[in-house]
Amino acid sequence: MRVIESVADVGGLFTVNEFCKWASIGRTKLYAEMNAGRLMAKKIGSRTLIPRAEAQKWMEQLPTKH
Repeated sequence: MRVIESVADVGGLFTVNEFCKWASIGRTKLYAEMNAGRLMAKKIGSRTLIPRAEAQKWMEQLPTKH
């Protein structure tokens, strides 16, 4: 039997720590983005999870450096 090491293995979801590492941002910035409505997350029990599709959409909406 395989042990699931990450919630991301289950359904295209990032945990808060996984998302922060992926996006190279801190937890404070992540929660600010969620509170501002720019990034959607789901609560499952006590866990905050970010769907990968939402993460990608958020990343694509960031301003680019010229």
